[in-house]
Amino acid sequence: MYQLYIANKNYSSWSLRPWLLAKALDIGFEERLVPFEDGSSFEAFRHFSPTGKVPCLVDGDITVWDSLAITEYLAERHSGVWPADARARAFARSACSEMHSGFSALRNLCGMNCGIRVKLFAMPAALEADIARIKALWQQGLDSFGGPYLGGSAFSAVDAFFAPVVFRFQTYGIALSGPLADYAARMLALPAMEQWYQAALAETWREPSHEAEAKAAGHWLEDKRACR
Repeated sequence: MYQLYIANKNYSSWSLRPWLLAKALDIGFEERLVPFEDGSSFEAFRHFSPTGKVPCLVDGDITVWDSLAITEYLAERHSGVWPADARARAFARSACSEMHSGFSALRNLCGMNCGIRVKLFAMPAALEADIARIKALWQQGLDSFGGPYLGGSAFSAVDAFFAPVVFRFQTYGIALSGPLADYAARMLALPAMEQWYQAALAETWREPSHEAEAKAAGHWLEDKRACR
């Protein structure tokens, strides 16, 4: 059985992607959660990951690192990872690649922290542009392939790749309306998303750099996480 190494569910957006994909598609795996360490987790993660980063998938004597590589590895072995329709599949792969390599303002200013609610101090132009582009991508997918998911009628990798954004929008109060709000609500209602979220709330770990990042982003309105 696959072994999927991840970090804290409250913080680790990269870990969420393959975890959610496998859960939603009923691809069996053993979860190996290794918490972030204060400062650098590189040495701890190097025990299982060549890059010292998560996520990392181990399949017997094969090790696959990076969320996009893990997605493609699973796609070679399991159906449903990518949409069946060629146009939808091309869109899904392009959108995943854009998410994987872009949106630096959103990543840097609105780090994933599932259990808190934050009112942003400001909306810099770069962050506003990232949010607008994500909304446009979501709208394109829903309009082009009929929904209710970004690649059509079934959940696929493109939804998994934007799942951390759904949590970020919830945390930082990013307004959505119409079909985009419906899509975000649909994602949050997925049993696997709810499972991840509840586990994130139950975590008592607090990693200083992630906490400081959220403090710098805005005023904390609520902290729903379990007490330390």
